[in-house]
Amino acid sequence: MEADEADEAGEGDHVSRLEQEGDIAADYLEELLDIADLDGDLDIDVEADRAAVSIVGAELSQLVGQDGKVLEALQELTRLAVYRETGERSRLMLDISGYRADKRSRLTQLGSETAAAVAASGEPVSLDPMSPFERKIVHDAVAAAGLRSESAGVEPRRYVVVLPADA
Repeated sequence: MEADEADEAGEGDHVSRLEQEGDIAADYLEELLDIADLDGDLDIDVEADRAAVSIVGAELSQLVGQDGKVLEALQELTRLAVYRETGERSRLMLDISGYRADKRSRLTQLGSETAAAVAASGEPVSLDPMSPFERKIVHDAVAAAGLRSESAGVEPRRYVVVLPADA
C-alpha cells in the first residue's frame, strides 16, 4: 500500500470512529429525551475533526440552561457515555436548539469587531472571561482578521487579549 493510500485508509478509519462516537452519543441522548419525556430530533455530523450531535425541538431550553450550563453538563455526560462504550476520550460537541451555533456566530462577530477596533486604535483590548470553546472561536476570528490574540488569567476566569499588529 502506498503512503497516499495508507493516509486515506487512516483518514477513513478516523472518520468512521467519529461517526461511531456520534451514533453512541445519539443513542444515549435519545434515551435521555425519552426519560425526560421530551421531543427532539437528533442530527449527527462530523465537523472540525470531531463528532457533532445536535438536538432540535420545540421546548428544549431547559436542556440548555442559563448561560449553557446544563448543555455543558449534558455534553460531559454524553462524552462519558461514549468513553464507556469505546474506551477512548471523546471531543464530541453537543448543540441543543442551535444554542452553540448562535453563540459561535456572536463570538465570531465579537472577535472581528474587537480586531477592527484594536487595528484602528493600536491599543490591546481585553475581553470578558470565557470558556476554552468560546476563546478558541474568538482567537480564530482575530487571526482571520490578521491580528494576534492570547489567553490570559487563570481558569475559570481566563480571557482573550487582542493585540495590535506591531505588538
